Order: sequence, then structure tokens, then C-alpha cells
Amino acid sequence: MQRSLMSGNEAIARGAFEAGVRVASAYPGTPSTEILENAVNYPSIDASWSPNEKVALEVGIGASFGGARALVAMKHVGVNVAADPLFTLSYIGVRGGLVLVCADDPEMHSSQNEQDSRNYAKFAKVPMFEPSDSEEARAFTRLAFELSEEFDTPVMLRTNTRISHGKSIVNLQEPVSGLPEPSLVRDPAKMVMLPANARRRHPLVEERIRRLEEWAGEQPFNRVEEGTGEVGVICSGIAYQYARQLLPEAHILKLGMVYPLPKQLIRDFAGRCKTLYVIEELDPFIEEQIRAMGIEVKGKEIIPLCGELTPGRLETALKGDEQAAPFIHPEELPGRPPNMCAGCSHRGVFYTLKKLGAFVTGDIGCYTLGFLPPLSAMDTCVCMGAGISNATGLTKVLPPEEKQKVVGVMGDSTFLHTGINSLIDMVYNGGCGTVMILDNRITAMTGRQENPTSGQTLSGIESPPIDLQALCRVIGVEHVQIIDPYDLGQTTAVLKQEMARPELSVIIARRPCMLDRRKGPEPTPPLRVVEENCSSCKACLKLGCPAIEWQQDGAKPLARINSSQCSGCQLCLQLCKFEAIEVCDDE
Repeated sequence: MQRSLMSGNEAIARGAFEAGVRVASAYPGTPSTEILENAVNYPSIDASWSPNEKVALEVGIGASFGGARALVAMKHVGVNVAADPLFTLSYIGVRGGLVLVCADDPEMHSSQNEQDSRNYAKFAKVPMFEPSDSEEARAFTRLAFELSEEFDTPVMLRTNTRISHGKSIVNLQEPVSGLPEPSLVRDPAKMVMLPANARRRHPLVEERIRRLEEWAGEQPFNRVEEGTGEVGVICSGIAYQYARQLLPEAHILKLGMVYPLPKQLIRDFAGRCKTLYVIEELDPFIEEQIRAMGIEVKGKEIIPLCGELTPGRLETALKGDEQAAPFIHPEELPGRPPNMCAGCSHRGVFYTLKKLGAFVTGDIGCYTLGFLPPLSAMDTCVCMGAGISNATGLTKVLPPEEKQKVVGVMGDSTFLHTGINSLIDMVYNGGCGTVMILDNRITAMTGRQENPTSGQTLSGIESPPIDLQALCRVIGVEHVQIIDPYDLGQTTAVLKQEMARPELSVIIARRPCMLDRRKGPEPTPPLRVVEENCSSCKACLKLGCPAIEWQQDGAKPLARINSSQCSGCQLCLQLCKFEAIEVCDDE
């Protein structure tokens, strides 16, 4: 048997390949992104990025309706976007197996909330697996497709940051063979969810969950690991690893399927234990269901409700120490706040917005870092697409002199994800205000993935890039301007002009991402500080560029530019009033 060291995301892609998946679709989102980036390496899988998670799931549903197996991947907040088709698909069922991978982000390493996606499985009435290592990620993915087709249901597979990115040994299996070829089959009574059809389907969904509960109680992925003594633990996912480490003598009921729960197995296990713990991250999802069965357990009264579990936090909780609170890191480490890259085209935009006193309704992307000092130029951030919608709502209620301060900002990928509808609403309902689209031609935040503005698909196939200027005009925006965000003079002049305009206008700030693997800017010489001219005014520091350092160990404090980081964007040169910054022509 071949074995390989894989991350959970790599293992999920491998499991999809072994399961005979024909179509994989996703919108990139940490910590799920690498699933599609690995799936595309298997030639038998048609892997593609979609503009948003709803579309990604609908693409997968279409493939399933054709009789092919389909994998759809997203992060936890993406399931919010995809919930509409998910809930109805639960009623319809599948032809080819369909698996929705959802990667949660406890501790919010790269997310705006830390919702627990297990609740979606219960809400949508679909089964959910939760692997505890990379091998289970592979095996559960493969099994999920079989389950999907056997029970005529979409299946969710939940991971989290640690499982997605942690690595462990995976046993590679040969892909399945003999799957039916895709074909068209008409079954409108099952696949057209008019109310009359849906009413007939709902009882089947409830019966399916009952059968799944019985089935789960007989499967080896829900297993009892014998210990000694009278302490029992019920757990799943990464919490299982921590429980094994900290309670090596406890009896453990490891759940591979977290919904529906194998209730008879749980009752039998609980009857053997004097003290029973439920160890799980985030919500008391398993705990509440077990308590509803009339079984007493210890859970969230000692284990943190917020944040991710770690062995240290769990150990503290089990000892009864009140310092088990999440988000507290006792180690004394230097602060490492996130920052836009040196040369990021967003930096000059936010510097200018702050200088002009704009009230910025922001969005999800690298540019959300415009909130942080010294830029400190973002005032709201809710979810993908809200930057424009929030601006619309504000301008509906503010007095005229305040309306002109509102600027809705989002990136090109976010605009295509959900922002188009927001802009349509603004135009349709006579909204005013200024909208900025930061067009760096890539989905930069999650690792520079392609999107419909990039001119290339995930597979590397050339694709016609979306013309954002033409799109805005077609929607009905009369005033659309394109600026170079590296030109602070132009950026300032256009922003002043458009913020003063009583009608709606759109500004597209266009520069490729500095880290774009294909279309980044041509290399330019770095800059340096002319020490004798530096007045120590710190104007250049207001950009927050990581290439600009402040040194005080010489005769006078002054700025210094790290040439190994400097991209030569020349924003700092435009700010310096003392000719203390120049291009390194000799390098």
C-alpha cells in the first residue's frame, strides 16, 4: 500500500479522486482553499473556481443531476451564501453523489466569525462527517460519496483549520471503477421543487435521517476505544486528538459522523461511565443533543465556548482553572500584526481616503487591513458584498453634507462574488455615494487564486476577463473612472471630484497584485533614504509600508527603506516633501 504525508485539504482532494469525482467547484476561502488547488492536479476532475459559493454548489448540483459525482468546497461563512440551494437539495436528493466540504475557522485566524457549521447539517437535515486526521479526511470523503448515493442525500464533511492544514500519513487507495456514465434523466416530480412536490419529499427527508441514525450506530467510524476507570469522553474531529493526549486512560466514544448521532450507541456508552465528558469546539452541538436524551454530561460549563481548543486550554479546563478562556495566549511573544504587502496597490487608496475624511464601508479581502493603523481608514466590514450595500443604506438616512463622505470599497473578486447585486440595488433605487472597486485582477487574500477578472481559469486555460468598467455602465452607472492607485495625485483628485458628486459614481483602482504569479508588475528599482535630507517628519511612516523602517541608533532618528522588501511603487517618494527619498539607480 502506498502512503503519503498529506494535509487534510490534500487528503480530501485525494479522496475525491479515489471516489471518481468528475466535477469539483469552490470559491476560495481559508482554510478550505487548497482542496481545489489540489483537485485540479487530478486530470479526471474538472476543477474550477466559481464567482461565489452559491454558484459553486449549484454547479455541483447540476453535475449530480447528470449522474456524476461532484465535490463542492468552501469555508464556514461560504455555507451561509450556499444555504439556499443546500436546503432544497436536501429535499431533492442526488443522482450522482454530492459532498459539500465545509472548513470551519475556530479562533477566526482568517474569518469574520467562528460559526459552527455542524448546525447547518441539523438545520438542512443532511448527514455530516468530521475527520480527526488526514487519513480520515481521505477515507470519509470517499465514503461520503457512497453514502450520498445510498441514501439519496447531499453529505457534508466538516473540517477546521487544524485538520485542513495539519499533516499526517494517508493510505492511498486505487480509485473506484465501474461508475455509471453521466446521462440525462427526467424526473420532475423529484427534481422540481414546486410546493406540491416538496410536500411529498419532506417526509422522505425525515425518514432518511431516522435510517441514517440507525446506520451510523453500526459503522466503524463511530467507535468505542476502551480505557480503564469510570471516566468516559464523547468527542470528534480535532477534539479527539486532544482527548487521547490528555485523558489516555479514559473510555472514548469517537464519533466520525456528528449528525445524525448514533443515539443507542451513546446510551450504551454512557451507561458504563460514572463521569461523562463531551469535548467539542465551539457550540455544544453534541452536548445539547445528549442532554436532550436525558444523559448528564460535563461540557461547556468547563470547556470554552469561544475559540479553538488546544491541548493547553483543554488541560486547563479539565483541571477547573478559570484561565481556560479563549483568545488568551500566555506566551510572551512579540506582536506581529497583519499588514498589506510592500507595494500593495491598496495602500495609497486607503491613505487618501483617510486624508479626505471618508467614511469607508469596507468588505472582505486584503484591503480589510486598511482598518489597522497607521492607515485606520475602514469604518465598517460585515460580509462579502456588504461594502456597497452598507453605503446604500447610509446614504438613505444621512443628511446631504454627510452622504458625500460615504465611500463603499471592495475588491474585484468580492465585487463579482456578491457586489454586483449590491451595485444594481444602488442604481435601481436611486442611491448616491461613491463606490471604489480595487481591481488587482486576482483573489489575493486567500493566496492569489484566479477569478473572472484574471483572464485565466484554475486549470490555466485562457478566459476572457470581465470588463468591470463596461459591467458597471451596463448596470446603469453613468460616472465610471479608472485610476492608478500608485498615483496619489490622481487618486486624490478623482476621489475629491466623485465624493462631491450628488449622483452615484464608481472608481476602479487598477493595478495588479504585487504577488500575482503571472501578471505582477515589471520589476522596478527599490528606493532609498537620502539621510542628509531626512527631516525625521515621519510622513512616510503614515503609509504603514513594511519596507519602511524607523531607526534611532544614529546621530538623528530617520527613516530607512529595506531594499529587499521595497517594490519601487514610489508612494513614499510622493509623500516626502524634503527630497529625502530617491530611486536606487545603481542597483
